[in-house]
Amino acid sequence: MSGPDAHVLILGAGHAGGTAAALLRQYGFAGAITLVGEEPVAPYHRPPLSKAWLRDGAAAPLPLKPAEFYAANGIDFRPGIRAEKLDRPARMVTLSTGEVLTYHFLIIATGARPIKLPVAGSDLEGVLELRTAADAERLRAALGAGRRLAVIGGGYIGLEVAASARALGAEVTVIEREARLLARVACPELSAVFLDYHCKQGVGFELAATVSGFEGQDGRVSGVRLDDGRTIACDAVLIGVGAAPNDELARDAGLDTACGVIVDLEARTADPAIFAIGDVALRPMPIYDRMFRMESVPNALEQARQAASAIVGRAPPPGEVPWQWSDQYDLKLQIAGYAFDVDRVLLRGDPATARFAIFHLKGDQVQCVEALNSPQDFIFGKQLIASRKSVDLGKLGDPAIALKEIAA
Repeated sequence: MSGPDAHVLILGAGHAGGTAAALLRQYGFAGAITLVGEEPVAPYHRPPLSKAWLRDGAAAPLPLKPAEFYAANGIDFRPGIRAEKLDRPARMVTLSTGEVLTYHFLIIATGARPIKLPVAGSDLEGVLELRTAADAERLRAALGAGRRLAVIGGGYIGLEVAASARALGAEVTVIEREARLLARVACPELSAVFLDYHCKQGVGFELAATVSGFEGQDGRVSGVRLDDGRTIACDAVLIGVGAAPNDELARDAGLDTACGVIVDLEARTADPAIFAIGDVALRPMPIYDRMFRMESVPNALEQARQAASAIVGRAPPPGEVPWQWSDQYDLKLQIAGYAFDVDRVLLRGDPATARFAIFHLKGDQVQCVEALNSPQDFIFGKQLIASRKSVDLGKLGDPAIALKEIAA
């Protein structure tokens, strides 16, 4: 049912949920749309929170749509409210206000939450996380010239915050459990480049280091205690060790979950009336013949298109190659695909120039490309991943040969 009497209820007003609401109207859905968001503000661009917004001091995050968009398009936006219970047989959702809403179609876009460290002192003031605009406000207030920030986690979020904090004059130490940065998401060559670049900007590092607790004075964090007995003095701590999907509502309602709500290529769950999109969804990746949960804006947009298309009876959108990006100082890293099942890595360009690309291959097919300050390598590398064509490895590794010719 997708006529004027239908009701789509969207739980989660982040990038995925906000985009799904807008696309439903764009695709001609004439029924009621209710968008329920836990944050007190309308959907906004989240990636700048660790980058430009944190550095530049904007008063508010950039909204996805103008404030008047939702009312003008008949979207009932409910900020500051969370869903408490899903009753699938009755097609009802109980909200934190006590109100009960019925639906014809439900889109779960509840996102993910930062993983907390289960160590002593985690509740001290100044131990921070970064997921929302309110989190970013607290983090920005803790930064400034001479302030000492400890970043726990050497992934992209941690490194982006480290770069932004240095731009604001703070002293930064990054503490990473693994022996190298970006150990779970990038190859060793790229890790080395980012480590060297951050060191030159004055960031300190503790690699292969485990946090055993936080020390404090008068209720505020004053240091990070490592398992070797040392303490890293600080005025604030950012914990950036990953995120867990907010899939409890779905799991409690009997939907299939496995570190995310399991969906198909329409973003539909096993319940035909319920979809799950964005960071909360465990989705098929046909290119790699597996299921995977992705935390990226492009994925949120793609799944919003999938769900909205299915609800209105529109042809499904073409499959996309997953991609993401990271900005640190004057470095722009663009990543297409994932390095699944690779058996060789090929460098194109010179890392010393901070302009190169690393291709990850399975046989002679490109699975992933990590392009640093090299947008052409990213664009055509993405095309090679999508086409699944065999490539000449000699030509791929030769920067003198235009990648456009190889991808053609």
